[in-house]
Amino acid sequence: MKVVAGSIVKIEYELRVKGGDVIESSTKSGPIQYVHGEGRMLPALEKRIEGLEAGASIEGEIPAAEAVPEDALPTRRILRKEFPSTGPLEIGAMFEAHTETGGTVDMRVLAVDDTHVTARLLPPLAGKDLTFKVRVVRIEDPVSHLVQVVRKPPPPLPGKAELLDLEPDEG
Repeated sequence: MKVVAGSIVKIEYELRVKGGDVIESSTKSGPIQYVHGEGRMLPALEKRIEGLEAGASIEGEIPAAEAVPEDALPTRRILRKEFPSTGPLEIGAMFEAHTETGGTVDMRVLAVDDTHVTARLLPPLAGKDLTFKVRVVRIEDPVSHLVQVVRKPPPPLPGKAELLDLEPDEG
């Protein structure tokens, strides 16, 4: 059985900024289970997991443009007076805005007119290449309820038990 759209998949994983910090890891939170193709996982990572079988491992890179495609991110029209008045506002300029909860959001200017600025809101991972490691632990087909699981081998028998001479059942 392979990972396909609609499969219920359980994975162990690590996702990090290339050459940098770990973003998410199952060593911290435990394996995750998701329905493949529902968009609850990074689409670029789902694309790389597609077709794998239980027990398979994969690692690699996801380029920034594929990890967080900028053209799919939200935009906002903001009053021009909300921006600094020093110098002209240029398309492509980057700004940092403060949220009501004290956080920050990066914005890229897309358009400017006399009264408004249209800016794209950028998440912290925008523009960063990612690396990943994934091991598929379990795949379930929700229609047939077939399950493919990575099973661990049984523990070895104690030394003396291996020497036992067992006779076949008579019957």
